[in-house]
Amino acid sequence: MKITFLGSGGGRFSAISQRRMTGGFRIDNLGGKNYHVDPGPGALVRTYQFGFDPRNLSGVFVSHAHTDHYNDAEILIEAMTRGMTKHNGTIFGSGSVLNGYEDWGPCISKYHQSKSKSVVLEPGKVHEVDSIKVKGTAIQHGDPEGAGFQIDYNGFKLSYTSDTGYFDGLAKEHKGADILIASVLRPGEKSIPGHMCSRNFIDLIEEVQPKVAVMTHLGLKMISNNPVVEAKNISKKTGIKTISAFDGLSFNINYNNPRKFRLISLKDVESSMHSTSHKLFNSGRRNSYQTSFKNKEFDEFSIIKRN
Repeated sequence: MKITFLGSGGGRFSAISQRRMTGGFRIDNLGGKNYHVDPGPGALVRTYQFGFDPRNLSGVFVSHAHTDHYNDAEILIEAMTRGMTKHNGTIFGSGSVLNGYEDWGPCISKYHQSKSKSVVLEPGKVHEVDSIKVKGTAIQHGDPEGAGFQIDYNGFKLSYTSDTGYFDGLAKEHKGADILIASVLRPGEKSIPGHMCSRNFIDLIEEVQPKVAVMTHLGLKMISNNPVVEAKNISKKTGIKTISAFDGLSFNINYNNPRKFRLISLKDVESSMHSTSHKLFNSGRRNSYQTSFKNKEFDEFSIIKRN
């Protein structure tokens, strides 16, 4: 299984500024299937930019009805269904995303749902799709019907918190996770309602005890505070290897030994074809994988650049 971040930014201002990309992340070769999670603004372009093909998707996950999580979902669904000409794939979404709830959603039209199976993510409810089990997990966020999820593939579990504030019982939602991916908007103890900060993530990691923890969906304050150093401090405090996602981060997961993996920094495959402003992202990149070398963040692993 390979996980690739087509964006590590999150929150409305991070999305508007694009100091970090907001394309969500892909899970590839999970039981032979490929999934795109929370495809925010730019997800389609970033998919091609980092050398992927949206037409080979088996499913799209959208955790809740906020633009930085659903913006490109419909065009990815069109790719998955060959331009809405074939029945294919599964759309996993919260009730607000698929059906709408008061002021939230629906974010995916009935037309775009018509060629795929739709699965509503509800806390505690488990669905068996393809070769995986997907359990919805509770969140506390602006969208009252939003949800995270935990994927179980033959006993290997990958959890995604989505946007949520820390609350009693959050760890229980993600119990047994081998890989814990969390939206961590702010550094230190500077949390805001509906979002976690580093202090919250430390508490969550200590309770869940995953093999590997990844923080993504970084807000402007986190980006400016150097998230690589933040992740290194979390690793020290928890004893759990913690990674700060960066744009183009990719790593393969060994189901039998998730702690051992190689981080890869994907490069733009054809920069002339994309609107990426390299100057815009220079600061963010310095605060991500380049800084990791100076701080010996990856001293236990190898990191390479792939053309």
